[in-house]
Amino acid sequence: MKKLLTTTAMLGLAFTMQAQVRLNQVGLSPQQEKVATVEGVVKASQVKILDAKTGLQVVKPHVLRVVTSPFSKKKRTVIDFSSLKTEGDYLVIAGKHLQPFCIRQQALHEVSRGALKAFYLVRSGMPIEAQYAGEWARPVGHADTQVKVHSSAASPGRPEGTMLSSPGGWYDAGDYNKYVVNSSYSIGLMLCVYEQCKDYFAGLNVNIPESGNRTADLLDELMYNLRWLLTMQDPWDGGVYHKLTTPKFEDFILPTDCHQQRYVVAKSTAATLDFAAVMAQAARIMQGNADYPEFPEQAQRAALAAYHWAELNPQVLYRQEEMNKQHQPAVTTGAYGDFFLGDEWYWAATELYLLTGDGKFMRDAEQRQPPMFRAPSWASVAPLGAYEWLTSKPETPLGQTCRKQLLEYCDSLLKAVPTSSFQSPSGNSAHDFGWGCLGGSFCSTGVALLFAHKLTNDQRYLVAAGENADYVLGRNALGFCFVMGFGTKSPMHPHHRISAADSVEQPFPGLLVGGPNPGQQDKADIKTTYRSSLPDESYLDVVDSYASNEIAINWNAELVALMAWLDALE
Repeated sequence: MKKLLTTTAMLGLAFTMQAQVRLNQVGLSPQQEKVATVEGVVKASQVKILDAKTGLQVVKPHVLRVVTSPFSKKKRTVIDFSSLKTEGDYLVIAGKHLQPFCIRQQALHEVSRGALKAFYLVRSGMPIEAQYAGEWARPVGHADTQVKVHSSAASPGRPEGTMLSSPGGWYDAGDYNKYVVNSSYSIGLMLCVYEQCKDYFAGLNVNIPESGNRTADLLDELMYNLRWLLTMQDPWDGGVYHKLTTPKFEDFILPTDCHQQRYVVAKSTAATLDFAAVMAQAARIMQGNADYPEFPEQAQRAALAAYHWAELNPQVLYRQEEMNKQHQPAVTTGAYGDFFLGDEWYWAATELYLLTGDGKFMRDAEQRQPPMFRAPSWASVAPLGAYEWLTSKPETPLGQTCRKQLLEYCDSLLKAVPTSSFQSPSGNSAHDFGWGCLGGSFCSTGVALLFAHKLTNDQRYLVAAGENADYVLGRNALGFCFVMGFGTKSPMHPHHRISAADSVEQPFPGLLVGGPNPGQQDKADIKTTYRSSLPDESYLDVVDSYASNEIAINWNAELVALMAWLDALE
């Protein structure tokens, strides 16, 4: 910042940071497309790209288009300066507004590393140590060695009130509970991308307690949650509890100050199938691993038992309100209810086929082949199965169908870019915004584009994936880099209990917030009024805003998947 102030003083100008210029605040690689969006209508001659040290203009940008926002009707100018390929620190200046940026090799490396490191910071059941976490260190909370079986989860082998041990895992979101469906999805997506970038992840050291062993840090981190997941299966029948939770959300206090009794609650078919899928996937990937030699066999047994339970209980849905009419204590934490299970069956059958080679599972997957592709989410996991068919068995009818569906989907995304306000395939429709949209509509969609690039080597898909990353990192209607701790303007007040309750001013770095949400489901519960109801501007950086400013492991998994793969391709 001192260099920036020196440069602007040398130019004899006063500038307003960020008010008008939107671009990727983390970094651009020398060879990638370089685009900024300027608020208002400007000519190319009114925009300058300067060397931050010398103040000299380094390239003349050209105007791609002037576009009217489909939401606000604001006019914006999209400028391109892709001809600038030299590493360094630069400024975009438009009138009296500026935005610094840098060009670096592996420009996304630190945000990729930070996004993965964030999972260590949200670990449950162990002390988070200063040598790994710095100022975000904290004592152990939620040991979860005395968890009760809720009456909704009772079985002959584990009656109501049975105490069990279920330690470890990650806190799911802004709260302190642990949910099987979301954990399974988060692990499953990151394992899909791990298989595409094994060499990259082998060299990605994020400084966690397991760093330095013979296993990639990504896999070590996933194993911390996988071992917790194993404890969520009832050994009596193979069914899997939907979640481990307190009856109600904790206040905004530190883990060590939480004293509510915790329960495993209600088995569900969705949780059991997601568990079966991710255990089969992890068993296959971890085969022969020297650091976790017993895990693959344990995971395979658990996956087969879970699938068998699901076959006997094919439609056990988690309906929290109905459950509370019959069981006590009432549970009011996140439901993760899912009332269509075809995608869970498809993913589980796919992973079990790839693990065992048993044709029964291929037939089960064929029966549940979805009619089209859409980017995955915790409630729509069929694409995780599609990614496996695309890359592991592309010659099969399932693989061919998945390829066709994926490319149709990605081609539809490409069509939106030439008229986009922010040169991105996502964010051009109101449907792209809502709860967790930055993970689901931007990062997850970007990963789909990278799979399309892998299949075809068509650079258009790679460029488009990078455009979605640029949106998340600053080239958006609000000028936020939505990953905490990165960029020149990032969220400071997330809906995250630890960040709100600890004594550290900065929130956990590397966590992605949910993002603009015109649904504003929290507006009755917050003291601050949303400044806008526009789809791409309906966001508040306040602790109370759980609808727009919460964090969650699934969104961070999507962030890791996109940023790491883009970084690997560097």
